[in-house]
Amino acid sequence: MKHLLLVILLFVVAKSQSQTLQFKEGDKAPNFTAITHAGNKTDLKKLIKNGPVVMVFYRGYWCPFCNKELNNMNDSLPMLQAKGATVIAITPEKYTSVNKTIEKTKASFDIISDTSNIILKQYGVNFTVDDKTLEKYKTYGIDFASVNGNNDNILPVPAVFIIDKNGKFKYLYFDTDYRKRPSVKTLLENL
Repeated sequence: MKHLLLVILLFVVAKSQSQTLQFKEGDKAPNFTAITHAGNKTDLKKLIKNGPVVMVFYRGYWCPFCNKELNNMNDSLPMLQAKGATVIAITPEKYTSVNKTIEKTKASFDIISDTSNIILKQYGVNFTVDDKTLEKYKTYGIDFASVNGNNDNILPVPAVFIIDKNGKFKYLYFDTDYRKRPSVKTLLENL
């Protein structure tokens, strides 16, 4: 029952988002520099030198749809890598929360903790959760200040981007309905 109520709450939040994607295929992707969960410095310019980058924005370890997506991505990682792709995930979670995501999904690709929301904002996937919804999340044990390490109350719209070797968007997926995610098959077809 608690899981069903969380799903309903997530649906209400998703429907309250009125955001649209600010990029299109062929646009230049914003560069970023960040530290991965493993403590390694990375940036987009270096990553694309090795081939396309599959960039996944997810909300948090508490989101069952995010966990399913990351788990599927990890299960299919050898197929994505066979196409020359590097997979990275970006989240507003702090690193202790990222560790919970890794425990749940067995993710073996790099995850970037964007607690300052800089990358989320660069890519236009950020939205602010309203106070009423925040209080409802807290009744399910989800406190964004604790999970994300800040009081910004920002989450990403679920999004997946493929960036080619030239630093341009080759594929963009962005849907405010948190339940919908692209299939790995779709990603493979677009690599």
